[in-house]
Amino acid sequence: MILLLLSAVVLLVAGGCACVVWAARGGPPWTRAVARTTLAAGELVRASGGNRGRSGDADG
Repeated sequence: MILLLLSAVVLLVAGGCACVVWAARGGPPWTRAVARTTLAAGELVRASGGNRGRSGDADG
């Protein structure tokens, strides 16, 4: 069950990334809408992530 859920998430992410690239190259209007949604979701994930995964400190 978890494999099915993860596979669906990976397919959605890959499709969203493909739409971002396609929309940047002048794709149809629906790709621009999907690209906008994908980029907004990415910003939300980035904002909610805090500073996890960053290497190094400002203190050195």
